[in-house]
Amino acid sequence: QVQLVESGGGLVEPGGSLRLSCAASGSIFSVHAMGWYRQAPGNQRELVAIIRSGGVTNLADSVKGRFTISGDNAKNTVYLQMNSLKPEDTAVYYCNFVTNWGPHWGQGTQVTVSS
Repeated sequence: QVQLVESGGGLVEPGGSLRLSCAASGSIFSVHAMGWYRQAPGNQRELVAIIRSGGVTNLADSVKGRFTISGDNAKNTVYLQMNSLKPEDTAVYYCNFVTNWGPHWGQGTQVTVSS
């Protein structure tokens, strides 16, 4: 069984920064991808950023230039550095790991951008 634990969400003013972390634990033999998704009220869950095996990263157009995804393979941890936050970034953020067992989701962490 694989468990994901997220941290780092909260309330921040527009223009501010937050850093999300997600650590995976359990019987993991290989990680094929680590990523972050978000879901705002009334919207579908959408991909924010992803790191695939080999280190290739992809970011949603809406966050390019503001968000950075990074990972620590030794710790099975993925980070999302979010800068220049906007009110439209407000959502529940979910981490996702794709391992040898398949996809796994974190419990979600709320990010609210408001003055």
